[in-house]
Amino acid sequence: MVVLHYTAMASAEAALARLASPDHEVSAHYLIDPQGRIWAMVAEEMRAWHAGVAAWGGVDDVNSHSIGIEIQNDGSTSFQAAQMSSVEWLLRDISERWRITPERVLGHSDVAPARKSDPGRWFDWLRLARAGLAAWPDGVLSGCPVDRAEFMLCAERVGYRGEFRDVLTAVRLRFCPWAVGLPLRGADVAIVKAAAAQFPCIDGENFTS
Repeated sequence: MVVLHYTAMASAEAALARLASPDHEVSAHYLIDPQGRIWAMVAEEMRAWHAGVAAWGGVDDVNSHSIGIEIQNDGSTSFQAAQMSSVEWLLRDISERWRITPERVLGHSDVAPARKSDPGRWFDWLRLARAGLAAWPDGVLSGCPVDRAEFMLCAERVGYRGEFRDVLTAVRLRFCPWAVGLPLRGADVAIVKAAAAQFPCIDGENFTS
């Protein structure tokens, strides 16, 4: 997998210092600043401490199955054009070398929905999907019945793990970021139902150690 994050720090330099400090026990493979500069910090074949307690499909140790990319952003502003271009370039390079398919490019909020919201509602997932670098469901219908059990069943088929409200928030951050709060909507069910049909991840079948 590739897991995308925002740094939620004041500058890329501050994030770099924290990611390089053993005192903080956090690390990532790459960091991208707003101007598009890329720092390589951990060798891709090595385990970095970027995902924390996280799971996806049948994978309980995301850190051991993923490459982590930190993107300098405070979580409340748009990502810069040069930065997104570098995200695309780096993702394409990693995906080709490691044979990572678009459905295995994830956000921290996808793999840790109870704890994390990054890369956040300002991140342009649709742009990555149009470039063939991330998954996005096609042919989503807005008229699905509001069915909480079906929503959770489909979300779990996609790979999400967690409680209903956390998973709902994560799905919306990914596919309809400006939708917030309860209740569950028919659009939420439609999106996750389409995602489950098009890129399921059951029992970690898409992953190898």
